[in-house]
Amino acid sequence: MPVRAVSFIAKSGTGKTTLLEKVILELKSRGYLVGAVKHDAHSFDIDHPGKDSHRLTAAGADTMVISSSEKLALVKKHQSPPSLEEIIETYFNDVDIVLTEGFKRGAMPKIEVHRRQRSKTLLCRGEKYDPTLVAVASDEALILDVPVFDLDDPVGVADFIEQAFLSANKKVRGRRASAAH
Repeated sequence: MPVRAVSFIAKSGTGKTTLLEKVILELKSRGYLVGAVKHDAHSFDIDHPGKDSHRLTAAGADTMVISSSEKLALVKKHQSPPSLEEIIETYFNDVDIVLTEGFKRGAMPKIEVHRRQRSKTLLCRGEKYDPTLVAVASDEALILDVPVFDLDDPVGVADFIEQAFLSANKKVRGRRASAAH
């Protein structure tokens, strides 16, 4: 069964991360296992000079994992960037849903975050029509062909995600599946 995923998209500074944090907290409170992927248009480095993990990567390790009793981090060099679908398929088979931040050009279902002060038009219903748009969270009333939620309503957004992407899956993975037994 494929992992369900939804991309939160918007122009920078609109409030994607803030809304996404609140939606993750809400879905977690309902017992779902939630994955997250953040798109970074720039090069980033989670390793820090002087740390053993950085030294191993700098020495040429193509894949390096640092692991503790609570979590792990993976640094993997690649020749060409993997698609979002490949990332989800490879690393997120143990969660109920993956919420991504960014990936506005991707093919995943999208929830656009809109703030009137930041932009007069939507990315997915402006100059171009993106058929993958499934909802909008906005600080202004909009009449669209998809549901529109208040930007400050993470519970409503989580309800929508649960109904549209999780309730069709009667036997979800994670704690909900084990709680049913």
